[in-house]
Amino acid sequence: MRLDALAAPRVVPDRRQSPTALAVARGTTRLLCSLGFATIGELPLASGRRADLVGLGGRGDVWIVEIKSSIEDFRADHKWPDYRLHCDRLFFATAPCVPPQIFPCDAGLIVADAFGAAVLREAPEHRLAAATRKSLVLRFAHAAAARLQVAVDPAGAYGEAP
Repeated sequence: MRLDALAAPRVVPDRRQSPTALAVARGTTRLLCSLGFATIGELPLASGRRADLVGLGGRGDVWIVEIKSSIEDFRADHKWPDYRLHCDRLFFATAPCVPPQIFPCDAGLIVADAFGAAVLREAPEHRLAAATRKSLVLRFAHAAAARLQVAVDPAGAYGEAP
């Protein structure tokens, strides 16, 4: 995978996310930070999918948060069950205006706005295999370092990963 694919900074919205989704992401990131998680948005996974938010806890716990900004957004997406293969806990995060009962009970639920978030329902735990965890943590670290490098040197050259 090319470093520039991992390094794509999300400081400026890329117009794929609605203002509601961006607000939910911001509030959810603040919540995860308060729980001791480092967070990366739009992380490419080994499956080819891209997770909205991935949180990495101090003991190596991996949470994925799938952001849904509306009922239509949730109903149009059928890929979210695949994320379970890449995390210890799977959450949905949504805006206060979206009815919580539309989300499946076998995933956690977070309600957020641009200023903060709250966990309405904890996610069941399904621990990752050690090899999968190692691969995901390395992917997370590599993406975080590449994004930091882009922030420090936006005009730098980013070629193939070693």
